[in-house]
Amino acid sequence: MKLPNPDPDQPDLSYIYSFLQSSLHHQMNNDTAKKRRRKTAADDNPDDGPPGKQGKMKDLKGIITTLSLLEQQEKEDLDRASNDDKSFAEEKQKQTTKTKAMVEYYSDLQGYYSDVEESETVKRKKSRNAATAAVAAAAAGASEKGAKPGGSGSGHHRRLWVKDRSKAWWDECNQPDFPEEEFKKAFRMGKATFDLICDELNTAIAKEDTTLRNAIPVRQRVAVCLWRLATGDPLRLVSKRFGLGISTCHKLVLEVCSAIRTVLMPKYLNWPEDGVLRKLKDEFESNSGIPNVVGSMYTTHIPIIAPKISVAAYFNKRHTERNQKTSYSITVQGVVNPKGVFTDVCIGWPGSMPDDQVLEKSALHQRAGNGLLKGVWIVGGSGYPLLDWVLVPYTQQHLTWTQHAFNEKIGEIQSVSKDAFARLKGRWLCLQKRTEVKLQDLPVVLGACCVLHNICELRNEEIDPELRFELVDDEMVPEVALRSQSSMKARDAIAHNLLHHGLAGTSFL
Repeated sequence: MKLPNPDPDQPDLSYIYSFLQSSLHHQMNNDTAKKRRRKTAADDNPDDGPPGKQGKMKDLKGIITTLSLLEQQEKEDLDRASNDDKSFAEEKQKQTTKTKAMVEYYSDLQGYYSDVEESETVKRKKSRNAATAAVAAAAAGASEKGAKPGGSGSGHHRRLWVKDRSKAWWDECNQPDFPEEEFKKAFRMGKATFDLICDELNTAIAKEDTTLRNAIPVRQRVAVCLWRLATGDPLRLVSKRFGLGISTCHKLVLEVCSAIRTVLMPKYLNWPEDGVLRKLKDEFESNSGIPNVVGSMYTTHIPIIAPKISVAAYFNKRHTERNQKTSYSITVQGVVNPKGVFTDVCIGWPGSMPDDQVLEKSALHQRAGNGLLKGVWIVGGSGYPLLDWVLVPYTQQHLTWTQHAFNEKIGEIQSVSKDAFARLKGRWLCLQKRTEVKLQDLPVVLGACCVLHNICELRNEEIDPELRFELVDDEMVPEVALRSQSSMKARDAIAHNLLHHGLAGTSFL
């Protein structure tokens, strides 16, 4: 059988061998014929003979031997290669079988552990259900026992999974004979105002008792929120004082602040109606001599912890330079009436924004754009631009006597809003500290503080002199401070009338 040539570039040795063998036979036949003729000639002439005959025969035999060895070596190489392929295939088959066995083993092991985990889950559910049933049965038995004559009376018992905390301080504050001054010092308002807030929020924050535990009363919920806002204490200290969990206190503060913003803000913090605006104009004019003023505007900053996103936007460069400490803040813009009660607030814009940009983002600016502030003035500081409805002091150098007199009266009106913000921060100390409240929840808390401030101001709740706060907010003159030609003329006319009617300029005499 002829084997295939493994290398097509190399010549087929068996073919060469056959060719040489046939050539050798042909040559031997020729040599035999020649030998016979030479033998005949040798008989005639024995001294003559063909030279090199034996040498040629040896060369041909050597070539044949070499070709035979080469062919044999080629066969051995082919046999060895076929054996190697066979052994490789066997090894691969063994590896495949082993891998399949391992996969089946791990699959069985995973199924076993899944069954074990499922059985443990079922056991835990059964144990929880059994514990719940046992506690419910115990509660029912205790209530029945308390209802029987000669029983324990109230049937009060300790809940198994509620940590026993002391509520002695709040129980003492909640007593009718607790001193009014001490109560006001703790909650920044008297008992009557506190009761009013509880009554207003009762439907929004009241919870019902359940089988597992008694609901926290409305008065305690409001007290936790007011104490947290008034002191700015960490939730850990609020928890100890009221005998509640830290997470519970945090939840109560947000719930009550949200209810204040939803229920009380529309009632106690809103833009005045037309009839009220006329009264505000008369009151401001009687105090300053400037006509058509309906509000005093100011913007303050509330410190916050560095946020995780948009850090540069909340960076307060001016506070950082003044305090030599990195500061982050959000802004609160407010408009107040002559009594220091807020009529409009804009809360939550980043602390890097100047006052004029905060004003442009506010709902107050949109209200003015819709023509609702036509013919009235809102007095602001030098950080605001002069607009058709915003009246600001002169900011250029080398002021005239008339301009000085006008700035004096503008400063008196602006001090109303500045004093209101000072009382706001002094009454609610949480506005002076970097609180634990998340950035997205801060507008709700700050809005609640403004509403509570209005309630205290309307009910003449005086602030403790020890709580007076010195307000420091840097005002930057806008790049374009004069944005209305008609307002420039109106301001000059107001300044002229103030001076020549003897309503301003007395401090220079």
